[in-house]
Amino acid sequence: MLYDYLWDSISVWDVAVRMNMKENFYHGMVLGLLQSRSDWLIQSNAELGEGYSDISICIPDKIGVVIELKYAEDGNLEKGCDDALMQIEVRKYAAGLQHKGMKKIIKYGIAFCEKECMVVKG
Repeated sequence: MLYDYLWDSISVWDVAVRMNMKENFYHGMVLGLLQSRSDWLIQSNAELGEGYSDISICIPDKIGVVIELKYAEDGNLEKGCDDALMQIEVRKYAAGLQHKGMKKIIKYGIAFCEKECMVVKG
């Protein structure tokens, strides 16, 4: 669904910015899509574990979700997802959600490159 959304709604010009800013476009887009869930606590760049996760979600059923986003400049979406999931582990974002009382943690690494994306559940 995210793949179709990208192809139907964005322009490659939306990420025609400096490399260190490309991820920000996708971050804001994903955050905006998630905000439709008024019953979820959604946080952007919140301190979690030993760092700042891109997006963390606390769902009322004690389910925590951590999402890490990467821009794959070279188009290697699989590596981008792997890097995102590794960052979740290294910086202990899941432990941060457990500390907040979440019983089940779901981890997602999402990589983007222009209108392409890949989502990997860790």
